[in-house]
Amino acid sequence: MMYTPRGSWLIKQKPPAAYLSSLSSPLPWEGEEYLKPELENDLLLQFDIEDLCEPPNVLPSNGLNDTMMLLEQLKHAEHRARLAEAALARAQDDLQKMKQFAQDFVMNADVRSSSSSSAIADLQEDEDGVYFSSYGHYGIHEEMLKDKVRTESYRDFIYQNPHIFKDKVVLDVGCGTGILSMFAAKAGAKKVIGVDQSEIVYQAMDIIRLNKLENIITLVKGRIEEVALPLEKVDVIISEWMGYFLLFESMLDSVIYAKDKYLAEGGSVYPDICTISLVAVGDMNKHADKLLFWEDVYGFDMSCMKKAVIPEAVVEVLDPNTLISTATVIKCIDCNTASTTDLEFSSDFTLTITTSTKCTCCHQQQS
Repeated sequence: MMYTPRGSWLIKQKPPAAYLSSLSSPLPWEGEEYLKPELENDLLLQFDIEDLCEPPNVLPSNGLNDTMMLLEQLKHAEHRARLAEAALARAQDDLQKMKQFAQDFVMNADVRSSSSSSAIADLQEDEDGVYFSSYGHYGIHEEMLKDKVRTESYRDFIYQNPHIFKDKVVLDVGCGTGILSMFAAKAGAKKVIGVDQSEIVYQAMDIIRLNKLENIITLVKGRIEEVALPLEKVDVIISEWMGYFLLFESMLDSVIYAKDKYLAEGGSVYPDICTISLVAVGDMNKHADKLLFWEDVYGFDMSCMKKAVIPEAVVEVLDPNTLISTATVIKCIDCNTASTTDLEFSSDFTLTITTSTKCTCCHQQQS
């Protein structure tokens, strides 16, 4: 940035306007002592004085007008510099506050968990929002529909047991794209109510109309715990609520709520009986792929990652030949009689080893 001798002279001398009016050649700022800034690290060095001036020939060009204009613009530049300094100070203060907040948040985690129920409620609300938002994306529904084992199991159960659904009122909790609702309608249900909180329900409405089932199926957007259904009781409740390790997504809570509030006497919930089983696995190839991999990653030792990888769950299809024990049931849930307290449990179990080899993991099965 340039610093003119005239600007240096003005800053050093601070002349009155009357003196400036009397100036004539030679001009006082033409001396060599004004070829350097008066103030070290002067903020005005951040501004090109020539850029602050009006373009040439716009105003009459004479020494007095130019000097007065420069003086005025120097004042404006100094004012802007002070404002910038103040803004920088505020930003630095805000940054320090954010750092302190983050530090306090981490250090006081135990205190918050024991003393702040409102914070826990807010966190739970955020988690619910993320959960339902994830089911608003089409990819997850495509993945579930392409899970032929699961989807065809529901379809075959409904189609092969039409007496359960014939002329009945059916409630589909967490209906998603409406696939179970449509199965029930095709099996002879008189009325089907599908409920879902995520945005996918709007696409489900189009799907229902496209398949000309809108006279049988009614979809409601919202949480089953909060919506008002167009009827008081239903004969059958169906839901595809099963998550990883059966209970991971905790949607069974909503099914139990629907059962307690809407299921008519003599009605039924499907799936009705669910189990969680464990079995030991000995698969050295998978073990090497998941753990030994970290010992040499493109020539670098990353074995410290093992302690983070070992407790992390993996979802995959197992080779039956790698099972090295009998399966043991650790929890059985009757959905027609279960309460939410039944979903919090601990279970002792024993795995009977059938093959002499190394056990690389314990696999959970659900049905």
